[in-house]
Amino acid sequence: MYSEWASLQSSVLSDAGSASVLHTFPEGVGRDVACSVVRHLSHGLSHGGGEDGQKLDSEQQVNWTMEVLCYGLTLPLSDHETIRDCVNVYNDWLTVLTTPKTSVPRPILEEPNKYAQRMFKHLHNLFLPRSEGNTYVDKQVIMCHRILRTSQTIAKESPIMTQQTWEGLLLFLLGVNDTLLAPPTAQGSIADQLCDRLVSVLFEIWLVACARCFPSPPLWKTLREMCITWRHHAAMVDQWNRFNVLLTSKVLKIMYGPDFPELKIAEEDISMVPADMQNECVVQTWFRCLHVLGNPVDLSNPNVISQTPRFIHMAMISDVVIDPSHHPCLKRLPAIFLRAMKGISGLVDAFLGMSSPREIEEIDSAPTTPQVFRGSASTTPPGSRKNVRSFMPSISGKDKAEFRKSAPAILPRQPSASSVTLFSSDQHTVPSPCRPKVNSVLHLFGAWLFDAGLAGCELEPTHKRQGSFSSMGSRRSSAAFPSSSQDVAAAVDSPEYPESYESGRAEACGTLCRIFCSKRSGEEILPAYLSRFYLVLAQGLQVGRYCSREVMAKIVVNCTDLLRSDLKGVDVLLPRIVDALEIILPDRELIKFRPYVNQIELRRSAIQLLLSILCLPLHFRDLQIQDILRTHETDEQPEHNTFLSLKLRMVNLLIGSLQCEQDSDNTQMILGGMLLCVQDAALLEEAELQAAEQAEREQQNEESENAEKAADQEQKGTVDAPDHETPASKLAQGLYSEYDSAYGLFVRCIHLVCQRLMSAWKTDLNVSLAALELLSGLAKVKIVIQDVLECKRAVKWICDYIGYQCSRPPPNHSRDLHSMIVAAFHCLTVWLVEHDDLMNDKECLQHVLETVELGISGSKSKVKASDQPKYKGDKELKPASMRVKDTAEATLYVVMSQVGSFPPTSGPASLCTLLNEEAIMKYARGSTSEGSLPFRYFVLDKNIIMGILEQPLGNEQDPMPTVTVLIRTPYGRHAWTMQHRQLSWQDRLGSRSALNDPGRPVPMSDVGLHHDVTHRNFPEEVDRVPPTKADLSIPTLQQITGEKLQQELDKLRALMDVQVKYETAINVLTEKRIASTTFPNSDTECKPPKIVQEFHPSRLFLSQLGFLSLDGLKSAPNSPLPALIALDSKATTFHLDLELLDSIPVRSFDTVFVFYVKCGQKMATDILNNVEAAENVQPQFLEFLRSLGWPVEVGRHPGWTGHVSTSWKLATDDDVFDDSTPVADGTGGSLFNGDKQVLYYGDISSEVAFVVPSGSRQGNCRDQLPDKQAVDRTSTQGDAMATGPGPSRNLTLELAGVDPSPGAVGPSPDTPTCHGRKRHLPSRANMHVGPDTKVLVIWVESYDDIEDFPLEDLLSECATGMDYASSTSSLGSRPGMEAFVIFIHPLKTGLFRVNMHGPAGRVSKAIPLVDGMVVSRRALGALVRQTAINICHRRRLDTDTYQPPHIRRKIKIQEVVTKYRSQMSEPEFYTALFHDM
Repeated sequence: MYSEWASLQSSVLSDAGSASVLHTFPEGVGRDVACSVVRHLSHGLSHGGGEDGQKLDSEQQVNWTMEVLCYGLTLPLSDHETIRDCVNVYNDWLTVLTTPKTSVPRPILEEPNKYAQRMFKHLHNLFLPRSEGNTYVDKQVIMCHRILRTSQTIAKESPIMTQQTWEGLLLFLLGVNDTLLAPPTAQGSIADQLCDRLVSVLFEIWLVACARCFPSPPLWKTLREMCITWRHHAAMVDQWNRFNVLLTSKVLKIMYGPDFPELKIAEEDISMVPADMQNECVVQTWFRCLHVLGNPVDLSNPNVISQTPRFIHMAMISDVVIDPSHHPCLKRLPAIFLRAMKGISGLVDAFLGMSSPREIEEIDSAPTTPQVFRGSASTTPPGSRKNVRSFMPSISGKDKAEFRKSAPAILPRQPSASSVTLFSSDQHTVPSPCRPKVNSVLHLFGAWLFDAGLAGCELEPTHKRQGSFSSMGSRRSSAAFPSSSQDVAAAVDSPEYPESYESGRAEACGTLCRIFCSKRSGEEILPAYLSRFYLVLAQGLQVGRYCSREVMAKIVVNCTDLLRSDLKGVDVLLPRIVDALEIILPDRELIKFRPYVNQIELRRSAIQLLLSILCLPLHFRDLQIQDILRTHETDEQPEHNTFLSLKLRMVNLLIGSLQCEQDSDNTQMILGGMLLCVQDAALLEEAELQAAEQAEREQQNEESENAEKAADQEQKGTVDAPDHETPASKLAQGLYSEYDSAYGLFVRCIHLVCQRLMSAWKTDLNVSLAALELLSGLAKVKIVIQDVLECKRAVKWICDYIGYQCSRPPPNHSRDLHSMIVAAFHCLTVWLVEHDDLMNDKECLQHVLETVELGISGSKSKVKASDQPKYKGDKELKPASMRVKDTAEATLYVVMSQVGSFPPTSGPASLCTLLNEEAIMKYARGSTSEGSLPFRYFVLDKNIIMGILEQPLGNEQDPMPTVTVLIRTPYGRHAWTMQHRQLSWQDRLGSRSALNDPGRPVPMSDVGLHHDVTHRNFPEEVDRVPPTKADLSIPTLQQITGEKLQQELDKLRALMDVQVKYETAINVLTEKRIASTTFPNSDTECKPPKIVQEFHPSRLFLSQLGFLSLDGLKSAPNSPLPALIALDSKATTFHLDLELLDSIPVRSFDTVFVFYVKCGQKMATDILNNVEAAENVQPQFLEFLRSLGWPVEVGRHPGWTGHVSTSWKLATDDDVFDDSTPVADGTGGSLFNGDKQVLYYGDISSEVAFVVPSGSRQGNCRDQLPDKQAVDRTSTQGDAMATGPGPSRNLTLELAGVDPSPGAVGPSPDTPTCHGRKRHLPSRANMHVGPDTKVLVIWVESYDDIEDFPLEDLLSECATGMDYASSTSSLGSRPGMEAFVIFIHPLKTGLFRVNMHGPAGRVSKAIPLVDGMVVSRRALGALVRQTAINICHRRRLDTDTYQPPHIRRKIKIQEVVTKYRSQMSEPEFYTALFHDM
């Protein structure tokens, strides 16, 4: 910089201007003259008079007096009073440059600059060390301070100083500093006590001179040369850091404006830079001061520091020191080197705009006792350091205040209105968006940092550059990185690095990591910088006997973004990083790292690094990794140097780190990484096996096609036998031989997580939730289960976990504990549904049912297998909580109704039937009265509403008792059609013939002989019995007949004769008719009764189920309601309440909004328009959308569509759907904006709609929200979009207390709604089932655009219809609305970087995605979907007012029962059953 200018150092050192004429006389003569003259001048000053000074009115007199004063300043410290008087005189006379005192002689007043320059030269004598030792050093120090204060005052206040005077003042300060600071420092000497003050005054006055009279290049060169010889003083480096920070704060404002993060400066230092200093002057001064110390890396080499004339001279005259580099004062160099590196680190952070202060801590002179972080639970990042403290002499008074100063700090940036809180575990500082490019920072500081990062390292000749810092001897050699974990384990016990300069080297390495990790998306870094950076990291991450744990710790803590910043060639460091992680992560205590960094922060950074490399082995597979430290061809190469060879080591790192991790946040991050590994491996195996099978099929087709050709070629020659080893078999062998299969990792994860869940995580809410989310995710992974016993063990462990938590003492029961139990039941449900064959195992089924029983009742029927079971009626219900009981009941329902039958025939979009009363009546026979439905409604056990239709369906031909039952339970709506049958259903013809006449046999003509027999009333033996007197006691008719009676008898005989004749004639006619009638006779034939065609099937159905007993109609002892209740279906609002019940979903539902942000976009409108065309988005984005869910038509979809106005449609809604508008092709995702289609995913417990808002989104009902005034009028009113012109009514869950008026009607059927559908919407109070959690997935082309993402503007596009239903107390805003944002940035490697933002909370960190994780292309969609579901699930767990869907349906059913119960007596109830509807 100053090569063409001459230095003034020699002239400063050889200047004779500080010598006096009295030095030519004997010492006693000069002393006597000086004491007499000075005492007289000082006496006049002490009495307030200036007569003695005024008598010096000639130039000769003043010159003679100054010669005396000059000599007096050189007197021994034993004459300190004379020296003090000389100082007093010159202090008064120097006021001529500011405000002259009366004691100033007239010649000095006339030529102030001339005499001031002479006085500066004379005052140099005051600072000369004396030979008396340290007896009077304190007094000399005080006098020196006074002169330094006077110099400061003159520089700041003098308006008359010329350029020569400025140069004289600066040369005076340079000479003084060089005299005291250039020689080696002695303990307690004046140089030791004045060092900090001297350098501080020099820099302060130099800054003022730059503003008033900019120093010439020779002066700058002199300053640089002299400062280089003072570097062995810690105060010199401290003051250099101090003024660099001061000037840097000004330069940052000049370069980047006021919006750039402010560099905080101590209040007393702010005024050091003159306010009138021009910007160009500030920049020039800053750059020159930055390089005034030379290369700070020289501080790590005592040989360089000691190669000065003063050190060499001291070694030559000393009897103890032989080599200048062995001087005792150089033992401080490690601490000084560390101070210099921390100062440079602070400047780098200032340019990067780091939002966290990185202050310089107090460093002892002995670097072998580093600061130890107290306690492992502290989360203070290592960047937070103590303020610097300079060494102060033992003085008192106002001089002490001048020594005080503070270390620099950086003020955090004020977050914008649209910013959100980062809830990730990575709490590293965030660079400013306005930061300079990496190349610019490296141009400024790169040479120093690269040399410092390699300080003391012996490099290969090809790794050295011309002019670089030379190594300090053969302290280490280039070693190959170990290829196995055994080599790394052996490196843990290696001795520590013997030198003490590792702290400064570690600081430089950490600074380099922060610089390169601050790279912007698309930014290019010079290859020379990248290669040197990789060389520094490769050396710093070495293991073995040259392992430096301090350097390794600094690198790991500061390079978490290293492999996710798109640095070219960074993968060459992957083996070194894995080596370092194998030292850090499996170590539970990290004792050897404890002196350098916080253990939790170190492990967190290591886990972040691990999460960024998990997908690399399966992504690059067999790609070679070169070792940059091996340069000779003869070096031994490792056997496995591919990406795939590191797969097993990474998996072992995950397993080992989870076994010894104790921090909650770190554990959750590891669990997320484990699910990523299993999911990625499973998807890869599935895809490659499918490809192999396809290739095998193609090969078989080719062989079959070539069979005929092979037969023709048999005559010409033999045909080679084909290789029967198929591509599929080769691939399978490769998958299971090169690395662990997905199933192997699946089993290892289950075993470890379940064991840790039972042993160490039972009391940690967040870790337990994360572990259960991991187990749920593992259950959903599509993988071939080789041993069902592993799944059975997992279910057994989950049941044991629930049992342990439920059995904890009552004082331990809390909402958090119950949340863990609820989550465990949810996990159990997922396992049973995904692996339904587990229910075929008797033992597994018993465990599950016992656990469900425990959750419902609070105890098990059999604690031990040998115990007698305790029946339900004998047990006292004491569940852990109602939340646990409700969740256990839901699990029981899934076991009984869904396991083995999910998804149903209608698809996973609906767990219920899509039929309602209107849809069923379309297929029923018989006529119905207008406005009424022939359904009988009953309530069973207070929780089931059963609608019975007695009319058979139109396709039923058999006249049998048939009922169609529409059942509404807390778990959904179900439709059943049942018949009362006596015969088998297998043969419909046979069953029909059983109801017809089978016919009579054919008559036979031969009936045998006819015999005429006289029939007697009594046997013949009666006639032969002689009568007795008793027989004659009854007279005969003739004996008692008189004349009158005889006449009557004759009449009777006549009538009898007539009757006989008549009957004879009739018999003749009858015989003739019978003879003429064919057989059989229809009049006399016995026929079966006619089949009944009209029934009361509802009465038969209820009776045969046992509900019509007298006991069933009476109230139970423990319930005020009977088991069977009839409902009044003729009420005007009955069917409206049934529709409200049907509108309550049976599963939790969530919405995820997906946006695409192009590079540099900040406006919401631009972001929404990106998805209009496919050419505006990346192809990976469209593939990602398809992996989130399957597309569904909004108008026909029976599940959740992202908005309440279009969700949960029934079969009748399809009739009025208008889909005449064609669906456009070639969009960038706008097809799924919710107007026509959305992406949908549903499982057993939740359903998710993925909506891609676009600029062309129709202004339909999705954006129609009730205004504030309408909401204020009635906070519980139904949806404003479905309100008809008539009076409205409040639709709430509290329907029991509402007395509906006859004029209150529901929504008008003619009210237009979305897509022309004529259906009214449920009330918002009914639809609000939890916190209004917004989940946004943002695809960003540039990672830097995350800081400027317009979240608040885009939230208005995320309407779900429930945005204003969260609260009724503050309806003007959106209370309860929470936004979780998942940013996805595609890397150049083909992988994807994930960034998580969201409101901080107790249970916000859902997995599997973790902030900073790098995910593969095949697993991205599944992991994003699962994370979004888990986020919403956790928010519902953490919400006190949340009620699960089945509980809300249960409450609604009870309200319907209370409101519409028919108050009938038992006779009236039975009578109503016999009446038709």
